[in-house]
Amino acid sequence: MFYYSIKKSVRIMKTVRIHQYGDVDVLKFEEIPVPQIASDEVLIKIHATSINPLDWKVREGFMKETNLHKLPLTLGWDCSGTIEKTGTLVTDFRVGDDVYCRPPTERDGSYAEYIAVKASEVALKPRTITYVEAASIPLAGIAAWETLINKANIRSGQRILILRASGGVGSLAVQIAKARGCYVIGTTSESNLNFVKGLGADEVFGYEKMDFSEHLTNIDVVMDTIGGAVQEKAFKVLKRGGIMVSIINKPSFEFASKYGVRCEYVSLGPSAPILNELRELIDKGKVKPVVDKVYKFEEVKQAQIYSQSGKARGKIVLKVA
Repeated sequence: MFYYSIKKSVRIMKTVRIHQYGDVDVLKFEEIPVPQIASDEVLIKIHATSINPLDWKVREGFMKETNLHKLPLTLGWDCSGTIEKTGTLVTDFRVGDDVYCRPPTERDGSYAEYIAVKASEVALKPRTITYVEAASIPLAGIAAWETLINKANIRSGQRILILRASGGVGSLAVQIAKARGCYVIGTTSESNLNFVKGLGADEVFGYEKMDFSEHLTNIDVVMDTIGGAVQEKAFKVLKRGGIMVSIINKPSFEFASKYGVRCEYVSLGPSAPILNELRELIDKGKVKPVVDKVYKFEEVKQAQIYSQSGKARGKIVLKVA
């Protein structure tokens, strides 16, 4: 008697993974099986992903003490692409749908040709923008929305200060605040003054020549994307009852008490509802993606180096497909 074992063919994809923490040389191109999906998940064929500071901070080991990740790890937590397969319980998406999402940080990311994510974390891609532009939105857009809308509850007529308004999060935050009818003030480098004004900011301070904390008062909301000493001196520009919201670190309750203001820290994750809100603003032309540079997938090291330079205006995108 003869016995046969017929193995199903395993689909392979290209991905960028790390097996240890360190500089860009730990980024390795590898071929691994395309992920299998659970009944509540979808498989996305990735067209583009983006570079966020989170990526290289994870790579360098800033988060290793959290035990959030297991090595080897695929980096990248932004993506746009096309639904290739749906789980048996998924009813909101069909094969062929164009989507974008911010995968959860604790799972393998989007520096890959395919990714498996829960359908509840995915949203349809804005129809008026490209895959490259869409890949620039999720993580930064969720951060800006969660900070300004969900935490600070900004309202028309309020004075909003956005620290580092030219960055990936800041550039979207300026536009979201303007769409809500706010008076928006940004800080940035001297070389980016006109860029931030072009996003819609009413006032812009170049930090090399002018200390915003010596000139501003009566601010309703400070959105902090810097932390440290800059965050601390931003407390004094808030009016009593105002709020400081940071995406970098927990603001000082001691400073908040001193100035009679509130403070919040935003911990970020996936949010399809926010992506749906952003899609509506984008398709109405009220928010535009800001893409500084687009790199080929194999240029991921150069892309991360550029991100670490702190010179990017808006986002850095990797074309995958």
